[in-house]
Amino acid sequence: MAIDDSIYAESKQILDNAECLHDNATVEQAITTMADDITAALKDDNPLLLPVMTGGVVLAGKLLPQLNFPLQVDYVHATRYRSSTDGHEISWVKKPEKSLQGRSVLLIDDILDEGITLAAIVEHCYKEGAERVYTAVLVEKHLDKPKPLEKADFTGLSVPDRYVFGYGMDYKEYHRNVSAIYAVKE
Repeated sequence: MAIDDSIYAESKQILDNAECLHDNATVEQAITTMADDITAALKDDNPLLLPVMTGGVVLAGKLLPQLNFPLQVDYVHATRYRSSTDGHEISWVKKPEKSLQGRSVLLIDDILDEGITLAAIVEHCYKEGAERVYTAVLVEKHLDKPKPLEKADFTGLSVPDRYVFGYGMDYKEYHRNVSAIYAVKE
């Protein structure tokens, strides 16, 4: 697939005009607080951590070194966005390979937006025999409508109902690597 230079140019302009909602220091402190809360809740549960690709990879990478207890890691890849900014039907790219039977599972994702994808993954984990499924998201978006998954078990920060990117969240597959959380200019 050829790189779309127009999306690349657009993504550069989006970053140049974006509003910083949470700077690097604020995000890093939120992740440390999340790690402390996760440790307190799961340190004796022999948990299986499942980062949700691709957005959850940054948060998982930041959390893992701070979780000083035995755990296992696999991953899941389910998406509704497929390089766009509008959600569609859920597409399963990869389901976990490790058994979920009788396990405590921690799903790690970038954002709880509408909650459709994360709710579907939670449901899948329970169908596969997970005893308990926890959710951890870096950002929870405030929406004025009901969501299939109203709240994550562990949340770092909150953002208003705007299109956000950085720290794993993308703008048309760009800017997951930005070390702050930005909102697209309205």
